[in-house]
Amino acid sequence: MIRGFNPKSIAAPVAAYIHGIEVPANARLLFISGQVGMRPDGTLAGSIEEQSEAAWKNLAAVLDGAGMGIGDIVKITSFVTRREDLPKYGAVRDRYLAAHRPTSTLLVVQGLARPELLIEVEAFAAKV
Repeated sequence: MIRGFNPKSIAAPVAAYIHGIEVPANARLLFISGQVGMRPDGTLAGSIEEQSEAAWKNLAAVLDGAGMGIGDIVKITSFVTRREDLPKYGAVRDRYLAAHRPTSTLLVVQGLARPELLIEVEAFAAKV
């Protein structure tokens, strides 16, 4: 069984995440490379909302290909290039996660592999 932890001895999470997750030894693990706002046809979405949507669709497609879903994510790392885009990215992220709470790290970075990329999201998933 995958178990989450939010110890009462530290501050509660300030967003849609949990402080810790324990994955049992018999779980199947999936490590997902950073997904960007690239559509299936190879074009790059424009706005932060569109890039965020495309990145999360890509992430969901990788999970689906492995027989997993959003609820199997145990760790997300998000990279955003503009601090002012955090609320717009967060709205898309929260819609995909719904009530699911994985562990999470969010970084505002100077840039990604290509200057037009505004968002990148990587994830680890586990399924028992």
